[in-house]
Amino acid sequence: MFRIGDLVAHPMHGAGVIDAIVQEKVAGSTQEYYVFKMPVGGLLLKIPVANSETIGLRTIITPEEAEALIAGIPLLEVESSANWNKRYQENLQRLKSGDLREVSRVIKGLMIRDTRRGLSTGERKMLQTAKRILISEIVLTEQADYENVESRLDRAMTQEAAV
Repeated sequence: MFRIGDLVAHPMHGAGVIDAIVQEKVAGSTQEYYVFKMPVGGLLLKIPVANSETIGLRTIITPEEAEALIAGIPLLEVESSANWNKRYQENLQRLKSGDLREVSRVIKGLMIRDTRRGLSTGERKMLQTAKRILISEIVLTEQADYENVESRLDRAMTQEAAV
């Protein structure tokens, strides 16, 4: 169970802080909810404590893990289906996994596709969501500036793997 002030990551929204733990009565039963607040964008969610593990709520990565993740991005292999719908569903599953390497894979694949063929509106929105998820966690873990982290990630995404 998380406590107020804990830094956590939501697989589809990114990183934030447990701002409060509240009890609310819904449909006749009382449940506890985490009040999840994202510093970037100010999103506020109420997440049922009982479902938090199923949803994929987890503690954020360490600064060392963040640096290793960024350093490993040039080595990430990306493959994507030529079929738009299949590619979109595969990328959506990667995002929902909550695994930042998979989120990085989505970003890198979509950025490469954007430079080669352009992106559909849906894929462009997915790219923005994936970047927000990844950047928000690194910003919180390293207590860094959003723009600085974004430019570091953009450089890593376009860097060729050293052979």
